[in-house]
Amino acid sequence: MPPRAAPMTPQERHDQLVDVTLRLLREHGRAVTTKQIAEAAGIAEGTIFRVVASKDELVDAALVRAFDHGAIFDRIAEIDPALDLRDRMVRLVSILQQRFRATFGLIRKVGMLGPPAHLHDSAEADAVRARLERACVELVGADAEHLSVEPGEMVHRLRLLTFAGSHEQVADGRLLSPEEIVDTVLTGLLAPAARPTCADPADPADPVGSVDPVGPAERATTPARPARPVREEASC
Repeated sequence: MPPRAAPMTPQERHDQLVDVTLRLLREHGRAVTTKQIAEAAGIAEGTIFRVVASKDELVDAALVRAFDHGAIFDRIAEIDPALDLRDRMVRLVSILQQRFRATFGLIRKVGMLGPPAHLHDSAEADAVRARLERACVELVGADAEHLSVEPGEMVHRLRLLTFAGSHEQVADGRLLSPEEIVDTVLTGLLAPAARPTCADPADPADPVGSVDPVGPAERATTPARPARPVREEASC
């Protein structure tokens, strides 16, 4: 006989059962039983039905909990902004990848093709995605000036590669590590010696390269070229 449950408010008991059900769904899928849920929660099976009307109601609540983004924002906020850009992005991708892999595993276990439509295709879901993008962009910070694209675009590509590199089927079983994902986005896959370089740092598009078209006499009276923004230099 299970031990007597500690007194809880109805909301506390509901939250406990949802958490337990979510954990068991990841292991057993929809085949999980109310007996298993009760044993894991340390309560009598009948207690469940004083909180919810059916197992399906509990499963639905657990799926809603699984797709809640609340915790991910807290984890992103914990990343130290004093770290260099690569280290910040590696930590960000680690957080995103853990969530993706947990979500993919749950979806597969419960026999779903994707997140429930009402949780993914809604104004509320759009707002959450926009908030997540802002949080990621803010993490780029002042290093945005060193990118060849806008930080929002860099974050978009980073998330796309993280999604694909974290999915067993999409990645053909060859998952990418956070370091591999970040290095692909920030530095690409060309070896350093093979990367294109600018012949003239002052003008990446200058076809003359290192040839000086201005003679010594003219150089003293020729206005210097205006400095280019860092973002243009980074794109050479």
